[in-house]
Amino acid sequence: MGTNKAFLEIDGQRLIDRTVGIFRQLFAEIIIVTNAPLSYLDQNVTLVADVFQNKGALGGLHTGLFFASHNQAFVCACDMPFLNGAFIEFMIRQADNYDIVVPDAGDGLQPLHGIYGKRCLPVMENLLTKNKLKIINIYKGLKTLVIQESLIEPFDLDKKMFLNVNTYEDLQKIRPTAEVAPCRG
Repeated sequence: MGTNKAFLEIDGQRLIDRTVGIFRQLFAEIIIVTNAPLSYLDQNVTLVADVFQNKGALGGLHTGLFFASHNQAFVCACDMPFLNGAFIEFMIRQADNYDIVVPDAGDGLQPLHGIYGKRCLPVMENLLTKNKLKIINIYKGLKTLVIQESLIEPFDLDKKMFLNVNTYEDLQKIRPTAEVAPCRG
């Protein structure tokens, strides 16, 4: 998109503010992985830069988990405007005996809306050093719970929870009546 998607606005609210607002209700610790920390100083959260530079989403996931003070962390992309706190809580309740908890809404796994345990770190580091950057590559050999569509459905009746914004057209489709403003951050 040529802009930081975290600062796009829907209904007058930046995506990052929507996400952090939900996280404040759920978590004692919030970490934003960014290579532009000055842009997020208004968030009053922990800001960290990638441990492995230029390694995409897997690099960001690794960094967030690496710096997390707890054994498990919920991870999501910054461009998901319809996160559901109740569903995140449901995922957390399932996570105790798993290294990974990831939803499958019927169209594939949602690895950037999942819970990851610290046991994932060595696998991630191995893949990052080999430049194998698909997140789903870490699932092999780790205890993974896939939350099926039938369990997701009651939390996502309008099928928006896993939508992400990749283009301005996506923004218009997601909220056709909403006022969409470009990045101000």
